[in-house]
Amino acid sequence: MKKILVPVDFSTCANNAVDFAVQSAKYLPVEITLLHAFELTGNVYTDYMGVNQEFNQTLLDKVKEELFSLEKSIKAREGLIVKTAIYKSNVKEAILNACAENNIDLVVMGTLGASGLKEKLWGSKTASLIGDSKVPVLVIPCNYKWHKPNKILLATNQFEKDPAILDFIFEMASLYIARLQVAVFTDEDDDNAEAFLEHGRKIPGYEKMLKEQYKEDTITAIHLYGNEFEETLHDYIKKYEIDMLTMVTYPRSFWDRIFHPSITKRISYHTDIPLLAIPAKRDFANP
Repeated sequence: MKKILVPVDFSTCANNAVDFAVQSAKYLPVEITLLHAFELTGNVYTDYMGVNQEFNQTLLDKVKEELFSLEKSIKAREGLIVKTAIYKSNVKEAILNACAENNIDLVVMGTLGASGLKEKLWGSKTASLIGDSKVPVLVIPCNYKWHKPNKILLATNQFEKDPAILDFIFEMASLYIARLQVAVFTDEDDDNAEAFLEHGRKIPGYEKMLKEQYKEDTITAIHLYGNEFEETLHDYIKKYEIDMLTMVTYPRSFWDRIFHPSITKRISYHTDIPLLAIPAKRDFANP
């Protein structure tokens, strides 16, 4: 059984992620935990005077009521029992701690995109988590309406062979009964002609390896190339009606993180379909 963690703040965006997790439970054997990160307010003076403790307790009681109400409505509507948890910390810290303490396999989290101050703040939290999480993060766009993923695309500029990564992707595709496609991207501006030809030469063999290793004849591997990765990828997703995008996040050096923001993080701001971000180096409790 997979353990899924869903951060909630009772917004429409977060509730959409909850719905995705709940509907997925009809296809995946999962245990869902709804997590609320409760950030304490105030300062040393107000804490000393007792004013802030009372205020925080009032807010905490309200959060508990809303979590209980959400838990109750899911059980009544879907017949599914979910767990709840409250962590007294910021969102990112709460999620990372909850993952480590509860052997979480997957975080399902909403994002609002990149337009508007509020949306930037929530979207940046999701993008930041992608870079630091040791478990996969499934990003659900705020306006996305649930439907079972039928086509899953793994987009990469490398030929992924790590079993921990591939096993997770193929398992997700199998449980959703979805077709898996692999797109190896070559940047026509940054990559030289040799890299372009090398990618094209290796793709048929890579597809054959995946088919043999995972006994899956329907998988296809294609060569995707263009000047702008996000634009090329978006066009492909729209043209071939891809339902879920999967990418692998690789650790970067300090200077690379400053001058070259993660492509996976950037795409998490703009994706119209669920984005599954899998860290290249991670620890799975149940791989």
